[in-house]
Amino acid sequence: MLIIQHTGVSLAIKTIKPSVQVIGVEPVNVASYAAALAAGKPVNGFKESTIADGLAVPIVGPTSFEVARHYVDSTCSVSEKLISIAMLRLIETEKLVVEGGGATALAAILPTGPLFGAFKGKKVCVLLCGGNIDTSVLGRVIDRGLAADQRLVRFSSTVSDRPGGIAGLAKHLAELGASIKDIHHERAWLYSRIDQVVVKCVIETTGAEHTDHIIKTLKEKGYPTERDD
Repeated sequence: MLIIQHTGVSLAIKTIKPSVQVIGVEPVNVASYAAALAAGKPVNGFKESTIADGLAVPIVGPTSFEVARHYVDSTCSVSEKLISIAMLRLIETEKLVVEGGGATALAAILPTGPLFGAFKGKKVCVLLCGGNIDTSVLGRVIDRGLAADQRLVRFSSTVSDRPGGIAGLAKHLAELGASIKDIHHERAWLYSRIDQVVVKCVIETTGAEHTDHIIKTLKEKGYPTERDD
């Protein structure tokens, strides 16, 4: 089983070992090969820009289309969220900096991915290629990956506008093991009690379970809290 992003690899693999099942992966935002298959010829499959800019080809080339039709067994597409998480996983677990297009194949087999759990008991090869990513873009991708992984969370909470109100909220967050990345308060857009203020926070947690526990605990302690997803 080989999961790829590039047509040429399918030709090489099938020539060497025809029994290998080859699966192509492309971003949902620019699924030009899927669009070409549906139309029976290359057509414009661009929807929106994508992190996988190396795969952002609006119209698949006619030669690539013919090769893929003969040598790629099936295809699927992945979301920007999954690509971000795949890039983050590679950095954290493998210490590899891989650009969006290179991480797309891995994104397909992650939990919630279209191929997750499909190859149990089989030998699977996932092609990783390309580390050509700008450092500023990489920083944004990491933040998006953390947010998609529910480890970077935004929420709004109502606290007392008296001295110590925000400090009390920060104390509870520290006790719950959350790291505050950003915090600010708004007085003008709260229309209930005059002695209350809305606090908007960005916190870092260990994951979805930790985040749910934090939000639940804050509500139990008397802080009306809403996630800003």
